[in-house]
Amino acid sequence: MSTLRDEILSYARERFGTEPDYPWDSEPTYAVLRHKKSKKWYGLIMDIPREKLGLEGGRTDILNIKCDPVLIGSLILADGYFKAYHMSKEHWLTVILDGTVLLDSIIGLLEQSFELTSEGRG
Repeated sequence: MSTLRDEILSYARERFGTEPDYPWDSEPTYAVLRHKKSKKWYGLIMDIPREKLGLEGGRTDILNIKCDPVLIGSLILADGYFKAYHMSKEHWLTVILDGTVLLDSIIGLLEQSFELTSEGRG
């Protein structure tokens, strides 16, 4: 059975030709999604303690993505969305990958993040 992590990585591979990068020896499950040419990040999947998001229970996968600040303000009012964990809270958003947010919604945000971080964009 595939996880949301697996489905996102598969989508990034098929849609953008991205192979995840695992740059930290101390955190071998942290997967960075980068543009091929610029090497800019457009996504980061991490496995973190749920308490870091103000939730109870063990660990969970999350996805950090770049997002329009206005959209971030709206999304964090809904379940499954958080101000960015460990990144700029103004321009990045964290989505929990526990099934709270549907894959289609996550994919739409990943597409937006890819565009926002493409060459010529900030």
